[in-house]
Amino acid sequence: MENSRRRSLLPSFLYSPTSSFTPKTLSVPENPNVANKSFLIPAPSEPGKIEMYSPQFYAACTFGGILSCGLTHMAVTPLDLVKCNMQIDPAKYKSISSGFGVLLKEQGARGFFRGWVPTLLGYSAQGACKFGFYEFFKKYYSDLAGAENAVKYKTLIYLAGSASAEVIADIALCPFEAVKVRVQTQPGFARGLSDGMPKFVRAEGTMGLYKGLVPLWGRQIPYTMMKFASFETIVELIYKHAVPKPKNECSKPMQLGISFAGGYIAGVFCAIVSHPADNLVSFLNNAKGATVGDAVKKMGVLGLFTRGLPLRIVMIGTLTGAQWGIYDAFKVFVGLPTTGGAPPVAPADSEVAKV
Repeated sequence: MENSRRRSLLPSFLYSPTSSFTPKTLSVPENPNVANKSFLIPAPSEPGKIEMYSPQFYAACTFGGILSCGLTHMAVTPLDLVKCNMQIDPAKYKSISSGFGVLLKEQGARGFFRGWVPTLLGYSAQGACKFGFYEFFKKYYSDLAGAENAVKYKTLIYLAGSASAEVIADIALCPFEAVKVRVQTQPGFARGLSDGMPKFVRAEGTMGLYKGLVPLWGRQIPYTMMKFASFETIVELIYKHAVPKPKNECSKPMQLGISFAGGYIAGVFCAIVSHPADNLVSFLNNAKGATVGDAVKKMGVLGLFTRGLPLRIVMIGTLTGAQWGIYDAFKVFVGLPTTGGAPPVAPADSEVAKV
């Protein structure tokens, strides 16, 4: 009954145990004693399970990424709004508390969620690409490395997979991020995405939406590499040293709690590594015709590293922890194992993906 209710809430491709589009090369060998040359983990036989590394698996990871990034970024829009304004106008927005006070006085309570639509859509698109392509590239690079090297150089695989995924994810995010920053830091520019996007394009052209792409890569690629590699490492260490039993014997709530804790710790590192580029993105998207040199001259090198950092640590730590919690909760919901706590790819002779 419970499985039926779950399946009724999801598109069939997310839980169908087999697919007509699955390549023959991904099939499980009939003789279990013969080593399979691929790293595919055969699908569990129970209904409702998803075959690892199948099209359904990547679709589920993509949808989980949409939920984890879109919802969490929208939820912290007030913090993001204050952070962006502290970066652009520190004389007016001197601190977190005074920043909220200024916004409340000038724009009312509704002003705290200005720009939520481009935030939701932009980070949903980014999350889809970030998590979906990360799972794809992690498997792809593990296959290239081979079974032994995939375990030996797993951190490099995490770093390469996350960097590759983020290059694609930022192309999807960039136009929405440009409009979001302009709406949030220039009151009166536009109400939101529907009028802000056309106005932005009329002023700076379609390519103007991508003028912040390189700084965005500079911010997001190190951020995502840190986010995924440190998360995987932290979770593995928690299961190895802090949990008295193997991961597959832990309850689902315990596994999800570990995912949140690992995500929060990883988020602190992410915020520190990516903060200078975050200041650049806010500056360039706020000022027409501005350059990186202009930003460095106005903010100073120290300012690039420190302006708005405490608030961003709180925001990104909470955000990253929540993202991993939501992402892994969705994976558990559709019958997949949580992320981390094991080598990037299971050995070829594994019979079933352990949840």
